[in-house]
Parts: sequence; C-alpha cells; structure tokens
Amino acid sequence: MVLSDYTKEFKYNLKLASPVILGMLGHTFVSFVDNVMVGQLGAAELAAVSLGNSFIFIAMSLGIGFSTAITPLVAEADTEKNFAKGKSVFKHGLFLCTVLGLLLFVLLLFAKPLMYVMDQPEEVVELAIPYLDLVAFSLVPLIVFQAFKQFSDGLSLTKYPMYATIVANVINVAINYVLIFGKFGFPEMGIVGAAVGTLISRFVMLFHLWWLLAKREKSKAFVTNIKFFQLGKQPLKKLTNLGLPSAMQMFFEVAIFTAAIWLSGTLGANPQAANQIALNLSSMTFMVAMGLSVAAMIRVGNQKGLKDFRALKRIAESIFLVGFFFAAIFALLFVIFHQYLPELYVNLDDPINAVDTTEVVQIAATLLLAAAVFQISDSLQVIALGALRGLQDVKIPTIITFISYWVIGFPISYFLGNEDVYGSLGIWLGLLAGLSVAALLLYLRFRYLTNKLIAKSALHT
Repeated sequence: MVLSDYTKEFKYNLKLASPVILGMLGHTFVSFVDNVMVGQLGAAELAAVSLGNSFIFIAMSLGIGFSTAITPLVAEADTEKNFAKGKSVFKHGLFLCTVLGLLLFVLLLFAKPLMYVMDQPEEVVELAIPYLDLVAFSLVPLIVFQAFKQFSDGLSLTKYPMYATIVANVINVAINYVLIFGKFGFPEMGIVGAAVGTLISRFVMLFHLWWLLAKREKSKAFVTNIKFFQLGKQPLKKLTNLGLPSAMQMFFEVAIFTAAIWLSGTLGANPQAANQIALNLSSMTFMVAMGLSVAAMIRVGNQKGLKDFRALKRIAESIFLVGFFFAAIFALLFVIFHQYLPELYVNLDDPINAVDTTEVVQIAATLLLAAAVFQISDSLQVIALGALRGLQDVKIPTIITFISYWVIGFPISYFLGNEDVYGSLGIWLGLLAGLSVAALLLYLRFRYLTNKLIAKSALHT
C-alpha cells in the first residue's frame, strides 16, 4: 500500500476523534486548573490531591474501562441498522454502569484507611481524607455518564459528550475558584472546595448529555422510554464478557501510574507534588491518543459489521500513523519546555516555600524528559487497544497489559525508584519500560488477528 491509502483516512479519523479528544482534554484541563489552584496553597495540599486522586483513578479506570464494551457493540449494530440490538446494548450497559458506579463508591469508602499504612506523609493523608469522601461519590454520576458517552460514540455522535463536558468544566472551574479561595462571600474550603466543584459538575455533565441525546433524531428513541429493570441474561453476559477484561486492561495501566504516585510519596511531599505535575501534563497529551483510540474502536467496529477486513486493517493503521505524528510533536514540546511547564503549577513569589518550590520544579522538569520519551509507545499502545476492542478481542490484550505493566514495568519502578538509586526518575523509567512492551505486543496482536481475518475471508470468496 502507498502512503495515500492511509492519509486519505486522516480527515474522517480526526473528525471522529477530535470531539472525543476535546472532551477528554476538558477533563484533564479541569484537573490542570485544580492542580494550579491547589498548588497555590502549598506542596502538601497538591500532594494531598494527588494522593486522593490516586484512589479515584483506580476506581475510575474500572468504570470507564468497563463502559468501553458498549461502543463496539453499538457501532456494529449501527452499521447493521439493527435498532433493537443497539437499544438492548445501551440499556444493559447503562444498568451495569449504574451498579458499578455505586459499588466503586462503597469500595472507596472502605479503602480510605489504607492511606494510613502506605508510608505517606501524615499531613498529606489528613488533607486527603475529606477530599476523597466527596470525589468518591462523584464517581456515580461519572460512570453513568460514561454509559451515555460510549453509546453516543458508538453511533458516531462523538460531539455531544464533548458539549456536555465543556459545560461541566466551566461550572467546575467557577465553583473551584469560589470555594477553594473563599471568593464572593463563600467560605474558604481549600481542597474540599475543589471536591465540591467536581461533584456538582459531574451531575451537570450527566444530565446535560442525556438532554442533548434526547433531542436528537438519531439517538432519541434509544435514550427515552428505557425499561431499566427488564433485563436479559444474554446481553448482560455479552457486555460483562467484553467489559470486565476491558476494565482490567485500563486498571493495569492506571494502577501502575497510581503506584508511581504512592512510590513518590515514600520519597516525600516534594517528589510527590513533582510527580503530580508531570503526570497531569502527560495526561493531557495522552487524551489525544485516547481520542484516536475511540476513533479506532468505532471504525474497526463498523468495518467488522461490514466484514471488510482489508479496509479494517488499513483504517486502523492510518490511525496508528496519526497517533505517531501527534506523539512526536508532544515529545518535542516536552523536551523544549521541560524547565518551564512545571513553573505553571507553583507560586514562584512565595519566599516561605521557596526551597520546596525549587525542588518540586527541578524534579518535575526531569520527569518530563522521561514523559517525552514514552509519548510514542503510550500513544501506540492505547490506539492498538481501541482497535482490538473494535474487533471484540479483549482477553489476550488483558494478559499483555498485565505482563507489560506489572511483571516488567512495576519491578523496574520499584527498584530504580529507591532514593539511593534514581528516585523519582527511576519510577518513571519503569513506566517507560511497561508502556513500550505493551505497545509492541498489542500492535503485533492486532497485526496477527487482522492478517488471519483477511486470509479467512479470502478463502470464502
């Protein structure tokens, strides 16, 4: 194939992916604003948000990962023009996501005491507990929102979740500003104010997306008159069989980044705050790859419904190529601006905390160089996962992600992250190793499956 066979797909791929990217960037932008605002309060407060969110991210990864099972099934039903199948997938997916959201909230409440036995700074734990209580409850509307979002993506209506996210983000930033610093007569609540903003905005985001979908001709019949408790065993089983491995894939990746937060905490509040800065910045670039991953899932799901496996492979590889271009640009930006970006998160004019601030910026600048190196592998692994989910291949990729992150990546982070070895940089070298192995193995898995499907279809023609 010539390059033009791939580049001709770029426009439609980006049209599908860009609303998802913007919506996801909206989430991380709010996290960025949260961190910048909280960072003005001090390193301990920033570390507390990091510690609290580390628990949230693990729970969120399970909920969001599970919900991705909805998209390829809806995309397949959409291509087949099978309304009954599509509505059944959405209804059962919505039920499972609601139950999962409530379960994750309860589990987080029981997990709180773990903070006291994790060798974290005591002042950080005391600040993190009340923050976690409120943000844990916000998982319920967030996971339910994910069911609507993944359904909407499956119908190729990727812009409506973006609109809902933008509205929620504006509300979140406004509430944060007012409650963190006590503006306009409101009480000064510190990081608890940030948690209140997150909770309110996630409920707004859920109801706004439902309202948008209920107004659209293509989606109205799906999201209204839902007989929520009239459930079938087979659809529940199908979604669970796809959703649980997908949840575990995301869990294994998010959990290693969360382990990086905890390992950083054992080095002290300043390394943990620096880790949070580097993690927040690399999360923003990762959202572009996540958007392309959703595009891969939708388009592969569509082609699977059409049984056009040659086009399926070509389209997926064109998305890999777009991901590579973006990743290379982000890597370059991180290298050029690695000294300056961390300064956005701290108060350089605070003479009392000047020594801590300088250390935080120096560590974060070093970590951004490691983040620059893993941009390409991080992008490829998540896009390959999206393409494999579109093929409804989830079990082997789950094993691949476990081996990559926990058999290879985590031991490297643990040993090199010791204060006597490389410290914070050592933790991130482990992340780099895990992501690189995952990218290679997932890509090879996709190539193997698509070549097999092409060969099989050629035999039948």
